[in-house]
Amino acid sequence: MPEFRQNLATKEWVIVATERAKRPQDFQKKGEAPPFLPPHKPNCPFCIGNEEQTPPAVFTITRDGRWGVRVVPNKFAALKPDLATTRTNVGKFLQAKGFGVAEVIIETPEHHKTIATLSEGKVEDVLQAYQHRYLEISKVDKVNLITIFRNFGVRAGTSLEHPHSQLIATPIVPPHVRDPFRQAMLHYDEHGSCVYCDMVAEELRQGERIVLESEHFVALCPFAARTPFETRVYPKAHKASYGSISEDERGDLAGLLRAVMGKLRTGLGNPDYNYIIRSSPIGDENVHYLHW
Repeated sequence: MPEFRQNLATKEWVIVATERAKRPQDFQKKGEAPPFLPPHKPNCPFCIGNEEQTPPAVFTITRDGRWGVRVVPNKFAALKPDLATTRTNVGKFLQAKGFGVAEVIIETPEHHKTIATLSEGKVEDVLQAYQHRYLEISKVDKVNLITIFRNFGVRAGTSLEHPHSQLIATPIVPPHVRDPFRQAMLHYDEHGSCVYCDMVAEELRQGERIVLESEHFVALCPFAARTPFETRVYPKAHKASYGSISEDERGDLAGLLRAVMGKLRTGLGNPDYNYIIRSSPIGDENVHYLHW
């Protein structure tokens, strides 16, 4: 049974899930990813025709008579929605059962595609699936934080090469997420403005680290980047929650995201990467100090 365990010193929560040892290892390799992938693999559980190898879809977008995006429960989930959230003591340590929701967003039936090589319309379909599941799961009692992320490549933590993202919803907002929110609140108390709005405005004013700018969004390498090629995408208008984007904004984001990922793919030779959609905790969708 999965569970959360708290580090007594840092107060950070980790997920311990022995079930994850059952993850498919079919595509785990050492070294570089192969330069060529076929559009279909008969043994890939995410390829079209192999739908019975995954749990039934909870959301589907259909294009041209076949599915274009499928969202399925994670077959090897680290969290389970039927568990309690009660904290219990193990001596001086604290633990809780592994309540949560874990889903996989299968982005396309085409095995060889990525966000950088999908059409803009198909990228928007992926973003629509993100938003739909975000809004639906935000209604689940006891869920406090929803994180959508994409791992690409073995070094980034992926175990299946077919293009997919993941969603994890938890009852806990961990310190490494909560602490920046707290700093943003302090900034708002002191200056009366959103720190992220202020940061975006300053980056646009300086104009030195802007990767791409669209009508509603800006992609930039932050002034105090923590890793090489770290790239942030922010809405220009103040919004705390990814769930609140409009249809026009979603279409705009699709074009910008595809272009940014294409730049990374071309400039760095299709590198392994992680991207994360960091949104406000559930219930904080309209606060003035957070910016997704």
